[in-house]
Amino acid sequence: MDRSPAAAPDFVVETHGRVTLIGAHPDYNDGCVMPMAIERGIRCAVSRRPDRLIRLRSDGAGPAVEIDAAGPLVPGRSDWGHYPLGVIAGYAARGFDIPGCDIAISADLPAGGGLSSSAALEVAIATVIEALCGHGLPEVEKALLCQEAEHRYAGVPCGIMDQFAVTCCRPGHALLLDCRSRAITHVPLADPTVVVLVIDSGVKHDLVAGEYAGRRNDCRRAAARLGVATLRDLGPAEWPARAGALPDVERRRVAHVVSENARVQAFAASVDLGDFVRAGRIMVESHWSLARDYEVSCPELDTLVNLAIRVPGVLGCRMTGGGFGGCTVALVRSDMAAAASERIVAEYRAATGRAALAFVTTACGGPKVIPGESPGASDDRPLG
Repeated sequence: MDRSPAAAPDFVVETHGRVTLIGAHPDYNDGCVMPMAIERGIRCAVSRRPDRLIRLRSDGAGPAVEIDAAGPLVPGRSDWGHYPLGVIAGYAARGFDIPGCDIAISADLPAGGGLSSSAALEVAIATVIEALCGHGLPEVEKALLCQEAEHRYAGVPCGIMDQFAVTCCRPGHALLLDCRSRAITHVPLADPTVVVLVIDSGVKHDLVAGEYAGRRNDCRRAAARLGVATLRDLGPAEWPARAGALPDVERRRVAHVVSENARVQAFAASVDLGDFVRAGRIMVESHWSLARDYEVSCPELDTLVNLAIRVPGVLGCRMTGGGFGGCTVALVRSDMAAAASERIVAEYRAATGRAALAFVTTACGGPKVIPGESPGASDDRPLG
């Protein structure tokens, strides 16, 4: 078989990144979150091999990665191959007989931008494996397998939101996810008068650096002091009377989680009613809670939010993703989005000297498998 770079792949897999409209850090506290899949994402062109070797190459990611699907699949890689390795190991442990293939990966999703590039890659590799094997897992099990891969092989103790968003979102809808029950509600988000604007600050985050794990530990300690299983069990009505039992840092962490859980419900209700003005105000409240109480913002993200909320047509703006850099997400009047984007980018450069990348996106769906190489064509067929 011809496996030259010019040869057409046997099939293509596409996955999308995500933004979190509301709900940052309640996921690992058993709370609720509301992400949506975005148009930008990852594309894997896959060519079958006659052996068990899986060879992956990615634009701009350095040397190709090789994984022997028949060999030991243990944690320990120091390159970006730990993401696909963890997913491959998860499927092998579930009895999938994984054949070899060459995977050419391309992306228009910035790594370290807080748009779930790692989850998009994990779900893409999972979908490749299912297509190669001819059968797959239910969506929820697939998302949990990818989360497990990130925990064990990449060393990031992430919640379930990113993998669920990339796997389970539906076109034209945001995803309201209860991270305790794993119940999913698809919330319509296709009002033609409002669009979602994503702005990349140009500051990359690194969740492996310890800050993310530190916030999880703060929450775990606080829950233990308060005698609750997780912070989901602490309601906004009872929280003020119990706040004095915690040291300052833990008190502020809990204040964010409790108030953010309430904001998720209020935001979802506002979107459902078409009240995007109220939804926008809730987004701004969320950002400053993240910046001041949870301390996961940075000067560049704060600058973007401050600039955006003064621009005509912008209804609300907040950081998205785990924090420490990455992107903001804004709700903007459709007819004013182009002008708003241009102004925010220009003023951000003047204020920080950094070039921001801004793009408008609609709400997209889960992974797709495209048989053969058919440029521009898609059967929109989810797998798994």
